[in-house]
Amino acid sequence: MRSIRLRILAILAVLVIAGVGAWQLLPSDGAKDDPVTVGTTDAVTSLDPAGAYDAGSWAMYSNVYQSLMTFKSGAIVPEPDAAESCGFVGGKLQTYQCKLRDDLTFSNGREMTAEDVKYSFERMLKIKTDVGPSVLYPSLKNVVADGRTITFNLSSRDATFPQKLATGSGSIVDRNEYPDGELRTGNSVSGSGPYMLKSYQPGVKAELVPNPRYKGALSKTGRPVNIRYYEQSDELLAAWKSGKVDVTHRQLPPSTLAELNPGDTDQRITEADSAEIRNLVFNVRDGSPLADKRVRQAIASIIDRAPLVTDIYKGTVEPLYSLIPQGYIGHSTPFFDEYPAPDLKRARELMQEAGVQLPLPITFAYRSGDAYTTETAEIKRQLNAGGLFKVTTKPVEWTAFQKGYAAGKYDMYTVGWLPDYPDPDTFSQPLVGRESSLHNGYTSKKMDQLISDTLQFSDRSRTAADFKELQKLVGEDVPLVPLWQKKDYVVAKPDVSGSQYLSDGTGIWRLWELGWI
Repeated sequence: MRSIRLRILAILAVLVIAGVGAWQLLPSDGAKDDPVTVGTTDAVTSLDPAGAYDAGSWAMYSNVYQSLMTFKSGAIVPEPDAAESCGFVGGKLQTYQCKLRDDLTFSNGREMTAEDVKYSFERMLKIKTDVGPSVLYPSLKNVVADGRTITFNLSSRDATFPQKLATGSGSIVDRNEYPDGELRTGNSVSGSGPYMLKSYQPGVKAELVPNPRYKGALSKTGRPVNIRYYEQSDELLAAWKSGKVDVTHRQLPPSTLAELNPGDTDQRITEADSAEIRNLVFNVRDGSPLADKRVRQAIASIIDRAPLVTDIYKGTVEPLYSLIPQGYIGHSTPFFDEYPAPDLKRARELMQEAGVQLPLPITFAYRSGDAYTTETAEIKRQLNAGGLFKVTTKPVEWTAFQKGYAAGKYDMYTVGWLPDYPDPDTFSQPLVGRESSLHNGYTSKKMDQLISDTLQFSDRSRTAADFKELQKLVGEDVPLVPLWQKKDYVVAKPDVSGSQYLSDGTGIWRLWELGWI
């Protein structure tokens, strides 16, 4: 679900407002009291943090729930939020301990205890939904609560564990209101984040109000915020043009983003380098037409990213040739090294070696709507053009799409990915590790060992060689083909303050930063 990184990418905040001084980027004493309305095409698939691992849901979680740890904007090291303090015990990186703050209450008024933290993690691991975040904790053996102390015991070293606690997967729920063994239903939330969910209409809107009981890493909560959800980027654009939303984030149409003018005094634009990526994922289970890696290598030999970058996304994305995007430790370019240019001859040779009947039928599923339709059509055109494949495309609504690929219903599918935390591990275990969130059936003992090797060191610079070897293996096994990496855009009305802090390219929404000038 979320792009800070170990080598922080610079945020390019383009704040050009004619004749307006920098002081006007801050709220004034006479600012109006209306809620700030944010528009997005990201969907919330579940209000229960045990049940979702996607950008839209986690953006909501970062406001209505608390985790033991959190990331301040631009930070690469997490700091305590619901916790008073946290740290590894000993030097083995297998025991992590936190002391809970003693002044926390849920939005319903009930006091939070260490037992709630223990319950939240055990419940999430027990439910283990196909589209949930349990994949982040393969080494979590047990959680022990003693007074205000919570101890996480791991079966193996994991230097990234504190960062994982700071994500939506670490959201703490009220054990009296979230059932054990199943997801909570309904449209309400019992959390302790900086906001309370006043009302919620799935797929339409959410009303958030400041939580007066919040205590944590933030010095203050923000003003009321309304979120409007749109299925299509064109719908979001129409809402923006008509003034129905004050801020837009993820995503206006590519053609609109490409034409944004920083000198336009009618809007404020924040453009940030991001680690959002998109992959073409293959179902490698036995019986799938893509089970033979030579077939997958043939597809990698055909894919041409240039039309995607220029024609489909209008230059708002960059071609990606690796699992780990630019800006992260260990980034390399194995897909450029191995497949530098479309090569139909090589693809044909690989298909002949695989001994498959040509053209090979493939079902290609994708999330319906927006640029995904034209992106899919372009990939289909490329694969069908040489007579090696007969691709049938299948648009699917987002929630059904997630459940479909988790169940192995599609031969291949495209999935976007945002970093969960500022470490290249966020692109390894969740995407190519055993029981990955992509659910494509890929397993590799060598891959699992490489992932384990990268978790051994608190000094993350020592992991670069292992991550490069890991990416090389992805280029050989081709469980997926990286397509592109994109920038992050926030567009706001000129009288909105704090929009430049709303997103730093991760899945965190800092709604509390928004206000009026």
